[in-house]
Amino acid sequence: MEGVAWASHKYVMHGFAWAWHRDHHEPHDGFLEKNDRFGLVGAAISITFFALGSPLVLGERAWSPGTWIGLGVLIYGVIYTLVHDGLVHQRWFRWVPRGGYARRIVQAHKLHHTTVGKDGGVSFGFVFARDPVALKRELRAQREGGIAVLREAVEG
Repeated sequence: MEGVAWASHKYVMHGFAWAWHRDHHEPHDGFLEKNDRFGLVGAAISITFFALGSPLVLGERAWSPGTWIGLGVLIYGVIYTLVHDGLVHQRWFRWVPRGGYARRIVQAHKLHHTTVGKDGGVSFGFVFARDPVALKRELRAQREGGIAVLREAVEG
């Protein structure tokens, strides 16, 4: 699922579906974001695969891998909701990790949010967080190459 999530984030959310994802990268009022629609899309995908894997729906011709794909999408969605929305963006609870892997996930995602607009950026994945030092180098190279505009250049 991480590969699917990475590609979806980089090429769909930061591509043709930027209109939905944009408010996730910008300050906004309100609890819900247009970006939350992606959770509904994920739920629909999960439900569809569960249905395809169900003998109740397709009789003896049920596609059992559908159940496992639906379960994978569901579990990834739950983890994403708890860790991304809960831990990183603190929508559900307040806890700032002081170290370890949880801190690395938070740092990598915060670095993802340092770009302005949909171009450039780092850390499109979620579960596998790269070293923040390497991500900072990559962002610097993107800025110098004119690929990305960093928030600090706009705000500072």
